[in-house]
Amino acid sequence: MPNSDLLDLEAAREVFESSQDFTIGLEEEFAILDPATLDLADRFDELKTAAQSDPVLAESAAGELIASEIEIRSGRAGTMAEAISLQQDRRDRLFSVADDLGISLASMGTHPWASYLDQEIIDTPHYQRLKKDLGWVAQRNNTWSLHAHVGIRGADRAIEVCDWLRERLPILLALSGNSPFLDGQDSGLSSVRTEIFTRTFPRCGIPGRFHDWAEYAGFIEMLKRVGSVVESTQLWWSVRPHHAFGTVEVRICDAQASAGESTALAGLMVAVVAQTALDLDSGANKGQEPLKDREIEENFWRAIRYGMDGRLVDFRLGREVEARQALEDLLEWSSPAREGLGIDVLLPEKNGSQRARSKLASGQPIERVYAESVEESRDTYTGSLD
Repeated sequence: MPNSDLLDLEAAREVFESSQDFTIGLEEEFAILDPATLDLADRFDELKTAAQSDPVLAESAAGELIASEIEIRSGRAGTMAEAISLQQDRRDRLFSVADDLGISLASMGTHPWASYLDQEIIDTPHYQRLKKDLGWVAQRNNTWSLHAHVGIRGADRAIEVCDWLRERLPILLALSGNSPFLDGQDSGLSSVRTEIFTRTFPRCGIPGRFHDWAEYAGFIEMLKRVGSVVESTQLWWSVRPHHAFGTVEVRICDAQASAGESTALAGLMVAVVAQTALDLDSGANKGQEPLKDREIEENFWRAIRYGMDGRLVDFRLGREVEARQALEDLLEWSSPAREGLGIDVLLPEKNGSQRARSKLASGQPIERVYAESVEESRDTYTGSLD
């Protein structure tokens, strides 16, 4: 499918009809920093230009609206092990190029003190159009996240996977919380990144239920007809069918300071998509309906606010459950997919926001907490630097 459109819904349907189940693609976003001050540095163009000399990075490194951010993509892999290997290779290459340029890279959901008022938008027609269309929203979005793509065969099936997957997203977000700080202060949220991004961007957050491809395509065709969207990448939902790849893309999680945590979290995201598909295939959900939008929204907010320190609501049983228990339940439920796909999930006792707050409570200033996060990223995302 040509990248210039991606809104040909019949062509997108055909992509899903010929897609292969459970292929995997990973995407990680990094902040570009001045190594001396750890302030955001608008050096994307310089970093991207240098990456062009590496044929792998030339294909896998990309921009994401703001000039202080760069993303790397694993490309399509047949297994989780292959996806991890591909992504690690790209991590090594990117960090090496950045090091040669005197650039530091960070992996956290937000920058703890950078002002969005200083933000620059990448100077390409695509991103300048978004700047014009979105106004303040584009300016405000200095956030970084982790995405996972999972191949799903069948257009109707992909929409059903998205519909059922929505209620699993809050616990993934709670687990990924790694953005407690903003504007030089503790925001009080586990993921202030999510509050910024999903509450400001249009067509964002956890979408409503679409039931099948016809209903989904009808809505997107209407948005196209009235000029709301000109390409499918303007659908910024936390889970979406990717028109070009034939994948279900999960976009709910904060970027992770540790490469190991990023890999583990990505593996769990993949397993949750796959298990959702397996449940649909086996009829495990027969006689049930996905949670209502307002029910999912309640848990979405709890995940944003409290992360793994809070409780989610089990609406089917009508009671609260500790986030840690909800995670254990998710791990147990997804175990068939993880076993079938060879996915190991080694999760820490505390997520990034919890660890950052512990350091803050011990007397470390936010600047030092962030510096240690940057060091952790450098130490774990690449083994090629001294």
